[in-house]
Parts: sequence; structure tokens; C-alpha cells
Amino acid sequence: MTDIVREDVAFAARDGYRLGGTLFRPAPETDLGAALVIAGATAVSHRYYGKFAGYLASLGLTVLTFDYRGIGASAPSTLKGFKAGMQHWGEEDLAGAIDWLRDRVRPRHLSMVGHSVGGQIVSLADNNRTLDAIVLVAAQSGYWRLFEKRRPRLFLNWFVLVPVLTRLFGKLPKWLMGGEDLPAGIARQWARWGRHPDYIVSHGPQVRQGFARITVPLLSYRLSDDQTAPREAVAALLGWYENSVKDQRCVDPRDVGTDTIGHFGFFRPTFSETLWREAGDWLLDRLEKGTPTAPQRTVTVC
Repeated sequence: MTDIVREDVAFAARDGYRLGGTLFRPAPETDLGAALVIAGATAVSHRYYGKFAGYLASLGLTVLTFDYRGIGASAPSTLKGFKAGMQHWGEEDLAGAIDWLRDRVRPRHLSMVGHSVGGQIVSLADNNRTLDAIVLVAAQSGYWRLFEKRRPRLFLNWFVLVPVLTRLFGKLPKWLMGGEDLPAGIARQWARWGRHPDYIVSHGPQVRQGFARITVPLLSYRLSDDQTAPREAVAALLGWYENSVKDQRCVDPRDVGTDTIGHFGFFRPTFSETLWREAGDWLLDRLEKGTPTAPQRTVTVC
């Protein structure tokens, strides 16, 4: 991957807010004229996805990783008083990233990888119909009752800790959920969704309409040891992608020669010859074949 060009970039969200990220370009002789945006998990820096982005660039794709507002390269000097809700991550930031990547690269094919919340907020991007394929990794509904093993903890988080701690600190400290500190408004929006059976869909009718706009091939990964995205929560999210052509994969860590994968492990380079290769081959296959004319759903239960 020595010929890949990495460039730190800054661009405007739909509302003009400045976002930071990295653009990965393939070598000219391998460039397929296709692009992909990675929409990351909550409070996770875009740099976490750099190795995976580099791998996809080695296949000939131009890849954009970026931080949502309030996170990493897109964070202000202080989060206290920072005004934003989680809906802005989809409506303004992801939509702006899709716009910018399309204008910058002019690809003939544009895909997305959505990790966790990234697979949720794509419903809020009004340009999601311009995507040609989507890979979801550990993407789920965050409604607390869907988490059998973590139900008490999520109840405590959504109903008590997030409201109280954001009031005390003016942000959600990273020690509660891991990753980076979260702006208070974004954490409160997340908790409101998590208290509602319809989760993100409770934000308004435009969300269900946003999911319905997505009709392209979708590959969804669930990791069997991932307690942050259990079977019921993943199934709830996929149910909102009612018009998508779905290919659902459930991966047991033993299937790929390891003891654990969890919520974040998919993006470890140790899986470059297994999970990364499979996802990359699927994306290249979509690039070659386009959108199937009829739904083809493959479901693995575990």
C-alpha cells in the first residue's frame, strides 16, 4: 500500500460547519474511478479507520474518513456550550461528506461503510439515494430493551447518567462510554432516542422516509460476541431498511481464527485477509454488477 496517497482534508458540512478528515487515494494505475465514505461510530476518531481505509484504497477505491462535529478533527476548542444534536451528524455532516466526496472525485460509483451509528444516521442524509452500495458493521438500534445482557446498564445510561453527567460537566465524559468526550446536546439526543422503542425513527417521519429511499445492495455484519450490537438490535435497524437488497452476515470469532472481535474489532488489520477481503470483494462485485434487479437476501443465524 506504499503508493496510496493520504491527504488530511477539511470541508464544509451542509450548514457550513468545518469538518476534518483524511482522503485516501489509490495509485493511478489501480484507480477504479469509484469512491467510498466511512461513517464511523459514536465518539470514535476517524483515524481509527485509517488502516481499513488504506486497504480499500489498495483495491482501487478513493476513501474518505472524517469526524462528525464535536469529535476529533471536527471538535471546537471546548465542548462546553457547543450546540449540536446527533441528528446533525446525519443531516449536515454525513450529507456534507457525501456531497464533498462526489464533487472532489467525480466517481462513477459511490459507496459507504457505516459502523454502528454510521449505519443509523445515513437515514438522515437527504442525498443517501446517491449511494450505490452500503456495508454496515455492527449497526443497530439503540433502544435499551433490545439489549438482554446490557439492559440494566443502558437503562441507567439513557435515563440517569447521560442527563445528569451532561448537566454537571457540560459534555458526556469519555469514561462513561469510551472513545472521546461527547458534546452534551449530542449525548442527550442519543439518550432520548435510546429511551424510545423506535429509537432514531422517533426523531420524525423523515427518518423512516430516509431509510425507505435506500434501495441499493446492503451488506450487514453482526459479530456474535458483540454485546453492543446484539441480534435483536441489529434486526430492528435492518427492518427500517425496508427497500434494500440485504445480505446479512453473522461472524463468530472462531470463523476467522480469533477469540474475540466485539464491537470495534472488525477494523483491526489482523482481519485484512478475512473480513476485510470479504467486504472488499463484495464492494468490488457491486461496482462490477450494479444493483440487483430483485431482492436477494442471505441470512446467517447465530
